[in-house]
Amino acid sequence: MTVSHQTSAAQADSALAEALDVHGGRQESSETYFQLVSRRFMRSRISLLGGLMILMLAILSIFSDFFSPTDPTEIDMQATFTPPQKVRFTNVEGGFSLRPFTYLQVYDFHPETLEPVWVDDESREYPVKFFVKGWEYKVLGFIPMDRHLYGVEDGGTVYILGTDKLGRDLFGRMCQAGRISLALSLFAGLISIAVGSVLGVISGYYMGWIDGLLQRFVEVVQSIPALPLWMALASVVPITWDPLLVFVIMASIFALIGWTVLAREVRGKVLAFRETDFILAAKEMGASDLRVIFRHLYPHALSHVIVVLTLQIPQIILAEAFLSFLGLGIQEPLISWGYLMRDSNSLETLGVNPWILSPAAFIVIAVLGFNFLGDGLRDAADPYATA
Repeated sequence: MTVSHQTSAAQADSALAEALDVHGGRQESSETYFQLVSRRFMRSRISLLGGLMILMLAILSIFSDFFSPTDPTEIDMQATFTPPQKVRFTNVEGGFSLRPFTYLQVYDFHPETLEPVWVDDESREYPVKFFVKGWEYKVLGFIPMDRHLYGVEDGGTVYILGTDKLGRDLFGRMCQAGRISLALSLFAGLISIAVGSVLGVISGYYMGWIDGLLQRFVEVVQSIPALPLWMALASVVPITWDPLLVFVIMASIFALIGWTVLAREVRGKVLAFRETDFILAAKEMGASDLRVIFRHLYPHALSHVIVVLTLQIPQIILAEAFLSFLGLGIQEPLISWGYLMRDSNSLETLGVNPWILSPAAFIVIAVLGFNFLGDGLRDAADPYATA
């Protein structure tokens, strides 16, 4: 009788499930967590915009040589502080051309003030060609290549953002500098996240004297002024060290203090969940502390980790730009966006050559992009958000 009753109940449940499927009334989704996060993220247009901004900067940085018509490390003293060139479609006679072209810029004197100025030499047009052969480089450091997105014939130039004080193409150097600025901020952010999240979980899970000791250590680190400490540590890094070692040291300096905020965030999240039913059940089933921490507790703090990471990266970008602008951060042969802005530290130079401030645009785009992206990831990863 009992078996017959259970069979009838199972058949009824099966029939109900089939009816719900037919009429589209199934209320539970079969989506995995990552599918659910992806679907929530794709709904946010501002987050997609932020992702596209970061993707654009990453592509320009990784393939900077491809986007540079001239070698960004080649010095040309005859092109010092050349203003941005106009890409034209009409010539001086009013004729229209489907192929864009530029005029060579030459140094001349203003007829009234006799001040030196750059003027267009309209005697010859230099067509802008795409996927042209140029100086040789290596894609990703090991694939030889000599193709570039655009360029002009020998004798012409196409400096879309002008040149620096040594006559080097500023746009190419800005793309190249993105490698260091983005990689340094991401590497430092990951170090900060790894240290802060682990210490925060341990502090909140074990409590007692471990929690007290770790929180006192966090308070001591937070009491140290960040900017003076960064400046002091960055100033003692010898410029003669290997560039890779300097990169690692600078990333460690920026991550030295930033982990404390995340440690407090994760600790509070773990304290809220450590006495919940699913954690107690996991312990009763014999789960080890490591399994409870990293399989059950840490995923519930993931949204906080993402938020802090996306806020940490822009802060590191700004801090590195500030130190490099002062001459205490990245040094040649490494270059960053902050280092490129060192040419604008003189108001006189900036007033005459305002285009040298253009690396600031890349910094603004990166900061906004990470903030937009972080907002979307935070909302998508929140397990309590409505799907």
